[in-house]
Amino acid sequence: MDQNSVRKDEELKEEFNIEQFKRLGGYLKPYKKSVSKILIVILLSNIIMVLGPYLTSIVIDEAIPNKDTTQMGWIILIFSLATLIGGWCSRYRIQHITLLGQNVLKDMRLQIFEHLQKLSFSYFDTRPHGKIVIRVVNYINSLSDLLSNGLINVISDVLSLVVTLVFMFSLNVKLTLYSFILLPFLFLVTLFIQKAQRKAFQAVSNKQANLNAYIHESISGIKVTQSFTRESMNNEIFSEVSQDQKMSWLKAVKIQLLLAPTIQNSATLTISLIYFIGVKGLGVDVTTGVLIAFIGYVNNFWNPMVNIGNFYNSLITGTAYLERIFETLDVEPEITDKGEAFVMPPVKGDVVFKEITFGYKPEQTIFEKLSFHVKPGETIAIVGPTGAGKSTIINLISRFYDVNEGEILVDGIDIRDVTLKSLRDQIGVMLQDTFIFSGTIMENIRYGKLDATEEEIISAAKIVRAHEFIMQQKKGYQTVIKERGGTLSAGQRQLISFARTLLADPKVLILDEATSSIDTQTEILLQEGLDYLLKGRTAFIIAHRLSTIKNSTRIFYIADKVIQESGSHNELMAQKGLYYNLYKTQFNLLQKI
Repeated sequence: MDQNSVRKDEELKEEFNIEQFKRLGGYLKPYKKSVSKILIVILLSNIIMVLGPYLTSIVIDEAIPNKDTTQMGWIILIFSLATLIGGWCSRYRIQHITLLGQNVLKDMRLQIFEHLQKLSFSYFDTRPHGKIVIRVVNYINSLSDLLSNGLINVISDVLSLVVTLVFMFSLNVKLTLYSFILLPFLFLVTLFIQKAQRKAFQAVSNKQANLNAYIHESISGIKVTQSFTRESMNNEIFSEVSQDQKMSWLKAVKIQLLLAPTIQNSATLTISLIYFIGVKGLGVDVTTGVLIAFIGYVNNFWNPMVNIGNFYNSLITGTAYLERIFETLDVEPEITDKGEAFVMPPVKGDVVFKEITFGYKPEQTIFEKLSFHVKPGETIAIVGPTGAGKSTIINLISRFYDVNEGEILVDGIDIRDVTLKSLRDQIGVMLQDTFIFSGTIMENIRYGKLDATEEEIISAAKIVRAHEFIMQQKKGYQTVIKERGGTLSAGQRQLISFARTLLADPKVLILDEATSSIDTQTEILLQEGLDYLLKGRTAFIIAHRLSTIKNSTRIFYIADKVIQESGSHNELMAQKGLYYNLYKTQFNLLQKI
């Protein structure tokens, strides 16, 4: 199924199973000591809770009939102390369970974020980014109650059931067995609800993902929307997607709400039955105090059952989100280090493409048997028609994708044999769509070298002619830039990116339409900085403005899956072939302008 759509529901490849329950519990392992302390407090709290009905039976059957004020006083004292200790237990449990749950959520969110950093470009190419963001934020937030209270509280409720049953059996075995009459009915109802509820919340998670994806897409493309006055159409689409989310949620909640009243009604019927049997004495002989105490224990029995039912509801709801979270965590990065991968030695810049065949889809190849050799220090310009694979060469050199056939060698070493970090650390990539992070200008430039000094950053900015416009900002290098550099012009963003790349001091430099957003006057000033940037480095330049690549060592004209022409600007112009026609066409257009 096509997942790269805001209207298509994502197909779940692997459903939730018992092993994933264990996986969920595994997030508690780093907090074993905290969990142990909480469980001890919970056990103490449960013991105190069951003391109430027992003490009540003594008061009714012994202290009041015998007018034993001493016994009554001791019972009041014990009950008061138990209440105080129970209150402390409750406070301790709430505070520490909340802290534990939030720590687990933080760990889970960090794990999925770190995993996303490792995934290959192909993962992000095949789905809207909004559907990825919702897994890191909304889905994990939806597990807050489940992980903060559910896992521990269900253990508390199970312990409460066990302790209560011990007291119930000690009071009267027959009445205890009568209390179980409606349990088979409850079990069957739960099974019926579980399957429907899980499917319903799977649908909710799909519709939430679609809604989030459309919001993300709409905000990212707001300039295009307003330019083409498409607001009304977008509102209609959003209304449709939002309505789908609302209806799926209402359907899921209707199913979810069936379990709690079923349990509560079963508890009420059970208590009525116990009263009837106790009063009528149908094979059961109990005192008034014991009957009242037993009713208290029945409540203590069914209250945890209600809580367990609520937890079960939360768990079934949570599985719809956990399935998506675990599905993401289980995606294996396509581009990884080999087991025997070694650190790339300092790069000199010798690059060889050897019989390369590649396609983003196996059945649609972009290159077939592509070969070339670039010597250290050469500047290679890559030109050709749209879709010919110019940017693909960049993606392959940086090993953002792996080739289908052939080898890419840097200094004679297959790039698949070295660690990704050691390879990419020595390759500088500057793209046409320059990404600026929210933060100061200095922080954005330092992104290229995290330990760079302020002097090094300013020096890099001066070389690429960014210093002048930076100093015109209100706070200079400390000026805070909005998300994606929205407060800067496209040219200013590219100058910052140039400074960032220069600061990284890469041995292989890749410029993909790096000067496309810079005006001609700024480009002339930048040229000196570019010459400095290219000096002593192997460089690959993709540019539609052919005037910027005339001084390249060689120019590759790529078309029909191979290099059709190769040579210097003068050599290719003399051939009067594909490059010549492209250059003349562009030159004539500029003349008309």
